[in-house]
Formats: sequence, structure tokens, C-alpha cells
Amino acid sequence: MKVLVIGSGGREHALALALSRDPEVTEVHAAPGNPGIAAVAELHDVKATDGTAVADLAEGLGIDLVVIGPEAPLVAGVADAVRERGIDCFGPSAEAARLEGSKAFAKDVMAAAEVPTALAHVCTTPEEVADALDAFGPPYVVKDDGLAAGKGVVVTESRDEALAHAAACERVVVEEYLDGPEVSLFAITDGTTVVPLQPAQDFKRAGDGDSGPNTGGMGAYTPLPWAPAGLVAEVAERVLRPTVDEMAHRGAPFAGLLYAGLALTDRGVKVIEFNARFGDPETQPLMALLDSPLGVLLRAAARGTLDEIAAPRWKDGAAVAVVVAAKDYPAAPRTGDVIHGLMDAERVEGVDVIHAGTARGEDGALVTAGGRVLAVTAVGSDVADARARAYDAVGKIRIDGSHHRSDIAAGI
Repeated sequence: MKVLVIGSGGREHALALALSRDPEVTEVHAAPGNPGIAAVAELHDVKATDGTAVADLAEGLGIDLVVIGPEAPLVAGVADAVRERGIDCFGPSAEAARLEGSKAFAKDVMAAAEVPTALAHVCTTPEEVADALDAFGPPYVVKDDGLAAGKGVVVTESRDEALAHAAACERVVVEEYLDGPEVSLFAITDGTTVVPLQPAQDFKRAGDGDSGPNTGGMGAYTPLPWAPAGLVAEVAERVLRPTVDEMAHRGAPFAGLLYAGLALTDRGVKVIEFNARFGDPETQPLMALLDSPLGVLLRAAARGTLDEIAAPRWKDGAAVAVVVAAKDYPAAPRTGDVIHGLMDAERVEGVDVIHAGTARGEDGALVTAGGRVLAVTAVGSDVADARARAYDAVGKIRIDGSHHRSDIAAGI
């Protein structure tokens, strides 16, 4: 099987690495990719959101399966363009990707499917925002209705900050705050069959102790030893399958990766958000623990035959990913800083250093090219062992001005 991965971040590197280890996969290609992906795939210079260009590339290479990583190409309809050429594609249609592309649309779907979620108001004027904030009270939760690269959500005690964030957006969803631990649960679906993966937890705030601004994610781990028994089955029954059924009922079947961000509140499990693709950085530890062929799983989802294959298998133990971020991330990350110590980090047993925001400088040196630069991912006998290995490797990496959280998966 020849596979083409679309995207250039850490999620795409983790997927490409897992696909390269699949005995059923003969070739891995990526567009546009990054220097880390280049170690396991042939790179192609194609704009990820250009459906025609992606379809042309897949056709020209004789690709059997296209895997679309980021949300922007999905919302732009790249999966539709690929499927129109008769090529299997893992990723929802543009219509189905509205589950991530519009928070208001997702709320409407959840209401129709009776999926438990936060109470919310969709607002388009400052007056509507102010009324909604007063109705819910602090902490204030304000979400940009559209795509915002993981940075469209503000959770704050400051009413002024909430109002300012809303003013910068065309339309927002103002929600009640959901208290309780957060869990990420991914599910592979072909539009009918739903196959949940094991749950993970990520860390959104930039600083230790969940301090500082929201980010795209500063680290993650799996499995969750503290998670309630039956959590996956409950979420599949109350959240995932009803959502997939509702999308089919609307004539927009969802086939691909359905990501449910959940809060385990004292009133039960509630959905914080849906994404229409693998999440980052949860994908890194999940792929590190996957013990069954990824390509076979994703192609079955693309073909509508998930009910014909075995459920995913997982290795014993745990995996932890720690993100190393560039100076001044997430506000205005600095790029072009040389990355040192990568080879030493990769020598730590059980570690894969996943590239996210990296590039080659003019002299060929590896340099920073984005906010989240690397996700140092380690497997171990349990969470504590994997965490120790990850931080051992992080300690060997040197980037001027970089920062990382020191409490990812602490005390688990």
C-alpha cells in the first residue's frame, strides 16, 4: 500500500512514522512535510489546502490511501477532491468537517443528537456577548466560531479579556464553564461503524500548573490509569455514535477521525468540543503505543469496511509526549533558532523525537520554524517510567529561548 500524508506538523510526523512501521505499507509520501517526516517519507512541495494539487499528486504517484492531517485542508474540501479521483482518503468531507469548522454547527448537531455538552449562546454582536457573559458568569469561556489553529478559545476570569477576544472574532460561542478533568477520546469511523481508541489527556496551558495562555497543547499521555471504568463505552454510546448517526441523518456522513474533547464533570461526561482530525499532541503518544497496523485501519475507514477488521491493539505500558516550544510561544514565537542535541535525545531508550515546527536553514542546520517545535515522545512500563524517559530526552535538547512544561503527566 502506498500512502500519502498531507500536512507538516507533529501529528503528521507521528502518523507517517506509524505508517512506515506498518508491514502492509510499502511507501510513505508526505506533502509538504518537515525534516522529521523526511526521515520516513518522500516529501513533495504541494500546498495542503489545494485539493486539485493534492489529488494530482496522489494520482501521479499511484497512491492507494491519502491521509489528511490538519483541519484546514479538510474544511477546504481536499478529501472530496481526492475521492473524486477514485482514491481512498482518510478524512471527512468539507460538509462533515463543519463539526470542527464551526462551533455553532457542532452545538446544533449535539443538540439534535442529545449529546451532553455545555450550555451556550451563539453571538454576533458585542451586546449579545455581554449578555451571555453575564448569564454564565466567570470563568468566562469564549470560542471563535471558525478555525483558529487551536488558539480560538479563551477561558478567563477577566470579563474585559473575554469581551476583547470576542471583539476580534466575527462570531463566537459563549459557553458555561465545565469543571472537572479533561479527556481526549479519538474514534475512527467510516460513517457507520465507530471504533474508539484509548483515551489520552493533553495540557493546554503554556505554564506549569495550568498557568499562562492557552496553546495548541504542551504535552499529552496515555493511557489514563485514573479514568473511570467504562468511560470509553459510555462516550461511544452517548457521544460518538449519536453524533455519527446524526451526521448521516443530515446527509453529511462523517468518515475519518472524530475527536471528542471531554470534561468529566460532577454532572457526568460533557463534550467541550469536536475536532475532525487527529489531535496534536495526543496523537504522538497514541501512535507510540499502537500495536496493530495503522494503514489497514485507516483504509478500512476510507472504504466503509471498519466492521470487517479487528479492533486496534495497544502495547502494554504507557507513552508520554512533552512539547518543546519556541521562544515567546504562543504569542509571537521566534523562528530560525538552531536546534542542538537532537541525536542525543533520540538515543534515549524508548524515545521518538517528533518534529512539528522545524525546517532546514540555509546552511542545512535544523532550525525552529513554528511555535511548537518538537514533541519528545517516550514509551515506558507505566506513565512514570515513560515520563522519566521523555524528560531525560528533553534535557538533552538545546534551543535558545525555548520553554517546556515540567509537569506533564506528573503524579500519575
